[in-house]
Amino acid sequence: MKKILALLMAAFMLTACFAGCAKQDKEFDSDMAYVKDKGTLLVGITDFAPMDYKDEDGNWIGFDADMATKFAEELGVKVEFVELADWGKKIMELDDYQVDCVWNGMTLTDEVLKGMETAKPYCKNQQVVVVKKDVADKYTTKESLKDLSFAVEDGSAGQDIVEANGWTSTAVPKQADALTEVKSGTSQACVIDLLMAGAMIGEGTSYPDLVATVSLTEEDYGVGFRKGSDLAEELNKFFKKCYDDGSLMDVAEKYGVQKTMVEW
Repeated sequence: MKKILALLMAAFMLTACFAGCAKQDKEFDSDMAYVKDKGTLLVGITDFAPMDYKDEDGNWIGFDADMATKFAEELGVKVEFVELADWGKKIMELDDYQVDCVWNGMTLTDEVLKGMETAKPYCKNQQVVVVKKDVADKYTTKESLKDLSFAVEDGSAGQDIVEANGWTSTAVPKQADALTEVKSGTSQACVIDLLMAGAMIGEGTSYPDLVATVSLTEEDYGVGFRKGSDLAEELNKFFKKCYDDGSLMDVAEKYGVQKTMVEW
């Protein structure tokens, strides 16, 4: 009886797999057709101000969230934001059709470029070191950082830099968690995006006793889709249109990131 049940379960799973594959690979000749048919653009994000974060009513806002909403409207579909629990598995989430794109101040690392179809970069960023204000004067050069313990977001550009330098690090789920590690003293420093540092640390912010010191690298932000997706080129056209009519810069100025935008 157990053997029969096992065979039936295997047959059911195989049928479900073939059905899903047929829906994703055979019924639709493009990613755009797939998204338009289901009527929803699933956007993978994390809580990352000023790009993606929630307002007082629990709605996702930010430069990326607002632009993703406008892009979905351009496609004639609704937007749905999916908070990624593990940033390090973002490519897997795409390939498994859990999301249709990753739009979250994402650095175009070699891993991302290899595993995703990416639109043109839309924003410039830096990876910066954050420490407590009362010790900041000790850590103003790259050489001075070598003995620190770092908190880094798993799968992030900051993690890549810390590991490449051979520095001691602890991986955490989100960049905000890395800031918390430094605030609590669990880690001596963290490496996060400059845009997030500008929004989250210093006087009048959530972390007034933290400051950014050394800038480690400059990088490009981009939006990623499934490998081979036609939505990447569609987004390029959308960004160019928004840049030309001024609406892109309007959104950028709303969230204070206008100086990081690239020309189209």
